[in-house]
Amino acid sequence: MNIGFDAKRAFFNYSGLGNYSRGLIDSISQCYPQNQYFLYTPFPNANRRIQFIEERKNIEVRNPKENLDRVFPSYWRSIKITDQLKTDNIDIYHGLSNELPLNIERSNAKKVVTIHDLIFLRYPEFFPFLDRTFYKVKFKKACENADKIIAISEQTKNDIIEFYKIDSTKIDVVYQTCNSIFSNQAKDNEKLEIKEKYGLYKKFILSVGTIEKRKNLLSLVKAFNLVKDDIPHDLVVIGKETKYFKKVQKFISENGLENRVRVIRDVMFVDFPIIYQIADAMIYPSLFEGFGIPIIEALFSKTPVITTNSGCFPEAGGPDSIYVDSNNIEELQTAIINVLTDDKLRMSMIDNGFKYVQQFKHQKVSENLMNVYQSL
Repeated sequence: MNIGFDAKRAFFNYSGLGNYSRGLIDSISQCYPQNQYFLYTPFPNANRRIQFIEERKNIEVRNPKENLDRVFPSYWRSIKITDQLKTDNIDIYHGLSNELPLNIERSNAKKVVTIHDLIFLRYPEFFPFLDRTFYKVKFKKACENADKIIAISEQTKNDIIEFYKIDSTKIDVVYQTCNSIFSNQAKDNEKLEIKEKYGLYKKFILSVGTIEKRKNLLSLVKAFNLVKDDIPHDLVVIGKETKYFKKVQKFISENGLENRVRVIRDVMFVDFPIIYQIADAMIYPSLFEGFGIPIIEALFSKTPVITTNSGCFPEAGGPDSIYVDSNNIEELQTAIINVLTDDKLRMSMIDNGFKYVQQFKHQKVSENLMNVYQSL
């Protein structure tokens, strides 16, 4: 088969949608080398995280050929791309980030779209009006035009049915995977190097994710303030800051937590697995996500997870992670104390979490994805 992907995010996005796109392309092309894979991106870009394409003879990259299309890349990606799909004899075109070309019918390819979440509909207060309106139309049209919709969780599937009234038989759940480097257990000297590189000399609990209101970091910092005198750990936060961070900073300053809460903005991707491994727990207090990749990254790294009982998180974390009400600071406080002081509980969470997360290995996810393709 000739399989085409909307690869803009794979080349240009270094976080959520980019990680999803790169991981999927890497896995499917490796597990099913008999197919030819075409990556459509409006600009050439040297992204070191996608250098694996240079090693694969079954991957080809396509950029706009005409000068006008380079000047108007969005037009090429939304309209003109269908001419290239026909030229490449694409059997299946997969939009990896919630959208399909507007005239995709012209390509004669089977159409698949991944819908990651509908947070803008479930929590509209987190999104500007114009963004909500644009997303609503774009996502709905993609769902209607697709032959198959891939939801990255049962929660997302249910939201598609609820908000867009799409027939459930049109939607398949295919979970995400994470980069295989999270399965590599670091040696003691490698852990020491990372501790020295980032100044992680003390014990710590970890939180990973963009520092925005929906991620609910302020609740975690408030819970940490309640437990700080009972544990030797620092709180280490890795994530990009937004305006919301000012509220978090204000609380940190008012409660004298400057020496106990650390925010690390720039972490090399290859260092993430080791940081997870040297953390005593990973806490993900988000209100809602389509899936929650940091959860499975932590489980692969054999780090116990505390997260909220919202949305898809029980799907990602499994039965042995600890779930709390996202608005209940005291419940989160208790969970932190229990995980850090009860060695038997902590080891059970590590062992059972690692067993549970094996279903998200890239071989299994690729098999599930190929089953969707072959059903068309």
